Amino acid sequence: MKMENDRLIVEATEMGAELTRIYDKEKQAEILWEADPVYWKRHSPVLFPNVGKTYRNVMLINGTHYPTSQHGFARDSRFKCICEKDDKLSFLLTSGEESKEVYPFDFELIITYTLDGGSVRVGWEVHNPGEDAMYFTIGGHPAFRFSGMDEKKTDYILKFPGKESLDYILIDPAEAAADPDRVHRLELDGGCCPVTEEMFENDALIFDHGQIGEVWLCHRDGTPYVGMKCEGFPNFGIWSVKDAPFVCLEPWMGRCDNVGFDREIAEKPHINSVKPGESFKKDYTIVVG
Repeated sequence: MKMENDRLIVEATEMGAELTRIYDKEKQAEILWEADPVYWKRHSPVLFPNVGKTYRNVMLINGTHYPTSQHGFARDSRFKCICEKDDKLSFLLTSGEESKEVYPFDFELIITYTLDGGSVRVGWEVHNPGEDAMYFTIGGHPAFRFSGMDEKKTDYILKFPGKESLDYILIDPAEAAADPDRVHRLELDGGCCPVTEEMFENDALIFDHGQIGEVWLCHRDGTPYVGMKCEGFPNFGIWSVKDAPFVCLEPWMGRCDNVGFDREIAEKPHINSVKPGESFKKDYTIVVG
């Protein structure tokens, strides 16, 4: 499925409701990562019903442990396209017998992409048609490729408008879970920091407490390349693969479990809940510079 205007060509697929292409017609540049499996086989997966990993790969729901996979099952599920226009694409995933084996809630998940000039708004809607409150985390994972064929991470900087520094935590490799007790400081110069290979030696940088409402991937001279506006998101991840020519900017409503978290899902920090018959809505916007 495709959207197009004078500035951008945007494509998405029913598999995972994944955004698969953002092409800048003005600069004749592919903005979204092409999913080359040499580095990473995805473009911009939807993370649901869990962002990242749960502790020891299980969720405790009403006294029962359910197995989980990293980033949840939505990214590997086939959605149904329910709207296809020049400036809007919407996809629907509903619960069924297979999903209830790992996630016992009734749900309707709608992913909507809206094209407006040089921007793409990504909207999430989670509806609860069941009789019990449902719990989940949800996140975006778009990967932005570098514009030049030979460019490396050191050809780019990250800009966080209005910020002097940011605090982040990392994944404990032995536990495959977040370590909130070891906080690191990302120092900024004029709101900016260089992108380096060393940044991602310990997986993603995880920013809690709603620190990031806007971030830009810029060329080394400060020229904006692609940005993200995501006010009101409690968590944010920045990630890449060694030597890969892309950086992921990831707005999250909730995140991976902390080391040792073994309580009910309702007690998980940053968890989202939806009462029976109600809906959760959230969106962020990708802006091409």
